[in-house]
Amino acid sequence: MKKALQGLFAVAIAGVSVFAAPQTFDFKDAKGVNNVIFKTDAPLESINGTASGVSGTVTFDPANPKDTKGKISVAAASLNVPNSMMKDHMHGEQWLDVKKYPDITFELKELKNVKTNADVTKADAVGTFSLRGKSKEITVPVTLTYLKDKLSARMPNMKGDLLVIRGNFDIKRGDYDINPKAPADKVSDEINLSLAIAGASPK
Repeated sequence: MKKALQGLFAVAIAGVSVFAAPQTFDFKDAKGVNNVIFKTDAPLESINGTASGVSGTVTFDPANPKDTKGKISVAAASLNVPNSMMKDHMHGEQWLDVKKYPDITFELKELKNVKTNADVTKADAVGTFSLRGKSKEITVPVTLTYLKDKLSARMPNMKGDLLVIRGNFDIKRGDYDINPKAPADKVSDEINLSLAIAGASPK
């Protein structure tokens, strides 16, 4: 009887371990849909654009969302605006200097104020945002949606899970030395960033 109970206990512990195992989600989207939207709204001009070069990995445990860790990168050269001359300026040395600083990154340190309801987790993501060679700790409100067995709905013939991260936050151009001499009536100091990106964990 004792051995039977020990066996059942071991199976139960193994089951919990399997269930609680963290998964790694890859945000380099083969479908090419992931992107970040940026906006500056100055008195004379409102500039809107996107960045499509998203990559990175996030480790997420559905049983313990607060333990989430990871790093998301955006290729600076993938930032795009409709005006081609404006795009060239944005990629140039005075602005993003994409040749010298090819990546924009956010590295997560911890999640605070975590609230989970079913498969949706809302939290404040504390981490290091790096742009144009400057790094600053920021806090970003995020929503993490865990979609079990939904990878095939996004990528046919692939089985696995999805993790969708949504966030919206502001940074200041001056904090990252982005053309500090630019006229404030044309380019605001505040830059709004929003994202809704999906990471895949194949099985």
